[in-house]
Amino acid sequence: MDKYNNREIIKNTTFWSTFWDTTKEGKKKFSYRMKRWILVIAIHMLFFLSFFIDLQVLEGTLNGSRFLGFHMIDPFVTLEVWLATYHIPINIIIGTATIVLVYMLLGGRSYCAWVCPYGILSEYGEKLHNTLVAKKIIKSRKFDHRVKYVFWTAFLVMAFVTGYIVFETFSVVGILSRAIAYGWSVALLWVAVVFAIEVFFSRRAWCSYICPIGTTYGMIGKVSALRIEWNDNCDSCMVCHDVCFEPQVLEITKAKYKKQIDEKGITNQYITGADCTLCGRCVDVCHVDALKFDFRLKSLV
Repeated sequence: MDKYNNREIIKNTTFWSTFWDTTKEGKKKFSYRMKRWILVIAIHMLFFLSFFIDLQVLEGTLNGSRFLGFHMIDPFVTLEVWLATYHIPINIIIGTATIVLVYMLLGGRSYCAWVCPYGILSEYGEKLHNTLVAKKIIKSRKFDHRVKYVFWTAFLVMAFVTGYIVFETFSVVGILSRAIAYGWSVALLWVAVVFAIEVFFSRRAWCSYICPIGTTYGMIGKVSALRIEWNDNCDSCMVCHDVCFEPQVLEITKAKYKKQIDEKGITNQYITGADCTLCGRCVDVCHVDALKFDFRLKSLV
């Protein structure tokens, strides 16, 4: 992508071109999408190798794992276990506390962009969906993003009522993570169904409206230290809005909001919405460098 000479909106950008950025000096470098994909693939390669050749670096799956002997447990799984069994073993408490502390520093829903294996599939599905919409083969369907809290609550209620961690039965994240680590299963058919829904019905439907894992990390992310910072270089071109996974977090880039901020003399502000995945797509396409990653606790370091 060459954001300094082009408007890199989804419609006029090929999918594979988004893995490279062009600097002001004309040099090529990895985009944040490329960096994210490399990290996601590396994480799950470690899961795979730890099981098949007993590498013992990153063992388990995303639900529960050990990294160099340290327990790591998904917070939503912990909530399910607690409500289903009325008890939480000490190793789960330790593993969950570790994960919560990490994501309080690195941004809650960064899990969705930088760790989740389904995120890669969903990004490609998003491109297919947008292509079909542009050709008027299908319609673009959007829903209130707050519906995810209804699903989050419903899955926890099901765990409490049934005594089982019901969500894990059809969690595409868990299914993919287990398939990568231990081998394929018929459950991958469900992943294909969800992918088809995102391609033909609603863009990133699972990630935006259903998945309680992302919702949980979003709650943690409200107080996280790593954020996207906006500054008043912004000219409200809305390109970042076009490429964002969760565009509602970028309301500040709209002209009407920017005008209000300018009147108050605010020159920079953090994007603190719980839905921000810190994917970096907005940074990759901003031609005036009005968006960047920033560590809110840097003054204390």
